Amino acid sequence: MTDNRQDSYQAMLAAVQCFHDKHQLQARGGEDMPYRIALMAEELGEISACVTKGKSQHELAEECADLMILLIGTAISGNFNLDEAFWKKMDRLATRESRMIDGRVRVSEFKDT
Repeated sequence: MTDNRQDSYQAMLAAVQCFHDKHQLQARGGEDMPYRIALMAEELGEISACVTKGKSQHELAEECADLMILLIGTAISGNFNLDEAFWKKMDRLATRESRMIDGRVRVSEFKDT
């Protein structure tokens, strides 16, 4: 892992932690996992609307940033290291093969039977 990645993630993590602290999310139910999952589902719906309704790249980026903030906040709430989990998963993904399925590329751990 390069220092730039770590520094960037640490800055984002600190900003989200500050947001959680400012609004007392832990004490006021904002770090409850089912609630956070519902918020992430809502953001995915907003991302979908951006794509299906042809909204601007700026609007799509903003909705993706909202989801990213929620993901980082979920790492805070769940007390896990999202940066570490991300790079561990990327290492696993790098070993997977890709296939064309229904005209689209799919990268997975294919189980041939």
